[in-house]
Amino acid sequence: MTSSPTSEPRLLFMTGSAREKSWNKKLAQLGERIADANGIAGTFADLGDYPMPIYHGDDEAKDGPPDNARKLKALMKAHTGIFIASPEYNASFSPLLKNAIDWVSRVRDEGEAPLEVYKTRVFALGSASPGGMGGLRGLSQLRLVLEIGLGALVLPDQFAVPRATDAFDENGHLKNKDSQETFKALIQRLARAAHVLQG
Repeated sequence: MTSSPTSEPRLLFMTGSAREKSWNKKLAQLGERIADANGIAGTFADLGDYPMPIYHGDDEAKDGPPDNARKLKALMKAHTGIFIASPEYNASFSPLLKNAIDWVSRVRDEGEAPLEVYKTRVFALGSASPGGMGGLRGLSQLRLVLEIGLGALVLPDQFAVPRATDAFDENGHLKNKDSQETFKALIQRLARAAHVLQG
C-alpha cells in the first residue's frame, strides 16, 4: 500500500552536475541507495534530464516557465525532503543548479503561495570534490540562496567528500566507513525533519 507524503518521508536526491562521471552524481546516487536500504523512500534526479534555457525575464514573460521547470517542480513537490549534492565552481555552486532553482521558483500553480515548494520542504546539502575541502565553500552560497532567497529550511549539517577521485569504491560506496555512516546519519536526520515538517 502506498503511503501518503504526510505519513512517511520521501526523499529526493538531486545533483548540481550533469556530467556522466560527476562525483556529486555518485554522492546523490549513493544517498538514494542508503535511504532505500534503511526503509526510506528515495528518488534520484539528474538535472541533465531537465534541460532548460538560461533564465531570461523577457522569455518568461513571453512563453512562461519551460515544461522541464514544471516537471522538476512537480518532482520536488512529490517529496518531503531534498538532498542536493553540489559541485563547487569558483567558491560557489554550478550555473546548472542555479538556473534550475531560479526557473522552479517562477512556477506557481493556482492558489499556491509564492515559493511554496521551497518553503514546505526540508533540504540537506552535500558535496564531493577532488580538493581537500570537499566542495564546502560552494555550499555556503547554495545555503544562502535556499535560506535567504527562497525561505527554505536547510539542515545545519553538511556532508563533504574530499579527494573524491579516490573516495568511492567500485560499487559506488565510500571507502571510508566512518564517512559512509556520517552520510547515513544525515539522511536519517533529513527523513525525520521532513516527517516533522509534513506531519
